Amino acid sequence: MYEQFKARAEGVGAEVHRFATRGAALEFIVRFLRDEGIGEAPHSSALWADCPFLDGIDRSSLREISGLRFDVTRELAADARFGISQMAWALADTGTLAQDSTAVEQRLVSSLSGIHIALAPTAGILPDLATLLTRINPGDSAYIALITGPSRTADIERVLTIGVHGPERLIIVFCDELGGTHS
Repeated sequence: MYEQFKARAEGVGAEVHRFATRGAALEFIVRFLRDEGIGEAPHSSALWADCPFLDGIDRSSLREISGLRFDVTRELAADARFGISQMAWALADTGTLAQDSTAVEQRLVSSLSGIHIALAPTAGILPDLATLLTRINPGDSAYIALITGPSRTADIERVLTIGVHGPERLIIVFCDELGGTHS
């Protein structure tokens, strides 16, 4: 299902990567942030919302990266160039990411930054929305996020604009080692 998800997500403008281990995924993310110019200057910082991916990772080495923060606030998110969050599921038929985003930090980093880096467990790839709804009960969640590609909108003249109402880039990082969410 990974190849189907990748094809669908890339078809709507997302960038999809897959790694076997957390270490390899983390190395990619750090290199990506540095290559894209993370820093302390306005609109160049990164916010990383707390998530299972960070469990067991030495955050002290990550805190040494200039511009990378873990204390998510609305103000910091509005100024961040990068937002990093973990999604629980991915829908192969549409290239859509899905998450119970009741935690406001998840929503802030995934919607206010210019570039959203979404971590996902490879085992969390599901065939479709119907299958997702067997795993998550909308009545038990205050906010379910479905993200398909970078933000896009078109005006009445059909002029497509990317990034007006959310991130202009979506970088999806699958990690085999994360396992899956079975709520």
